[in-house]
Amino acid sequence: MIDGGKPLNGELVISGAKNSALKQIAAALLLPQGTIRLDNVPHLSDIEHMAEIINLLGGEAQLEGNSISINAEDLSSHYVPLRLASKLRASFVCLGALVGRFKEARVALPGGCNIGARKVDLHLKGLKALGCEITEEQGHIVAKADKLIGTKIYLDIPSNGATENIMIAATMAEGETIIENAAQDPEIIDLANFLNKMGCDIRGAGTSNIHIHGVEAQSLKGFEHHTIPDRIEAATYLIAAVMTKGKVIAKSVIEEDIQSLLSKLEDVGANVQIHGSGNLVDGRELVDISVELKNETIEATDITTVWYPGFSTDIQPIFSALLTIAEGTSVVVENIYDSRYQHFEELKRMGAKVEINGKVAVVKGVEELVATAIEGKDLRSTAALVVAALAAKGKSEVRGLKHLDRGYESLEAKFISLGASIKRVDPGATMLAPEVAIKN
Repeated sequence: MIDGGKPLNGELVISGAKNSALKQIAAALLLPQGTIRLDNVPHLSDIEHMAEIINLLGGEAQLEGNSISINAEDLSSHYVPLRLASKLRASFVCLGALVGRFKEARVALPGGCNIGARKVDLHLKGLKALGCEITEEQGHIVAKADKLIGTKIYLDIPSNGATENIMIAATMAEGETIIENAAQDPEIIDLANFLNKMGCDIRGAGTSNIHIHGVEAQSLKGFEHHTIPDRIEAATYLIAAVMTKGKVIAKSVIEEDIQSLLSKLEDVGANVQIHGSGNLVDGRELVDISVELKNETIEATDITTVWYPGFSTDIQPIFSALLTIAEGTSVVVENIYDSRYQHFEELKRMGAKVEINGKVAVVKGVEELVATAIEGKDLRSTAALVVAALAAKGKSEVRGLKHLDRGYESLEAKFISLGASIKRVDPGATMLAPEVAIKN
């Protein structure tokens, strides 16, 4: 339940990146001896599910606060069943780790948000090139290899998941593997830093060509790693500050990771200030970023989602919510996922004016949104609706919180710290007037 229309003001520390921590936990399956400790891990349902996968396979994954310790010495299985794989997309990265460790794996096809086609063909293309025989059996991918041999692999698109799966498996391949047209996202760099601390040899992460030199499993060792901050979480709170016409400082962020967003916030009329902290994560500086509108008007702008370092598809729904109350007409083009406009139907219920034609959405700004009952269908669409409800005057009811719990740590507490009126209630309860609840 959200009583909106109040400017958000204050500061908050950004949590660790979910999309980094999940892949690092999966990659820990490579280590035949020793323990890995991951710090700055967000407390999320997806993290708990990945830890459960480690334990199911015979390893030990212990969560304590924002840290997790992983020991995979005594793995007794290379099978990830549907009941766990269906809960999170990142489970599929276990395929590359298990193939690297055992040269055999059986992993159920993954779940996660329903935001359109997210094929695994590039994952499998890469593993086949390394020497795996791939079969599909009753919704499971089975990969087997006598040994993995390094090779050159070109990705048709710079897929994050495919880059990660191939990179992890290739650390255990003989010789050199080169991934061409690799994903360049910050989470790829973080995974490469993680694997290099383990004893792997990866160069070029963050560029379009990644070089992996295979190593012997016996040379790998335990270590500690600090996960990078979550750029999507940072974006969510910065956008919320502008949409509610407040001022928020997001602390412990890597500026370059959200540069495309900061540029667009300036386009809509925000004043963006960067303050150095002097703290580093793997050689990159953590900064504090403050945003506030220069005046009371949010200006229209256009956004087009593309692969990193372009504008992120994960940020698009939240930024789109901001554009619904911008002065003028904005155009949104979604190039990555074909079902990433689910938030617009709910925003229309709040009074937004949006016309959608395929991957293009034309957003005509309105003066303000109307508080009402709305429901998110995936992680980022639900976040977008929460931000919209915070800006709308009056009481809104936002459902779909199971999606939020997959990707946002302590969301209510963080918004409350910024002055928001937001409260989680029993799903059967409603605080809306009866006629509003019936109408919606």
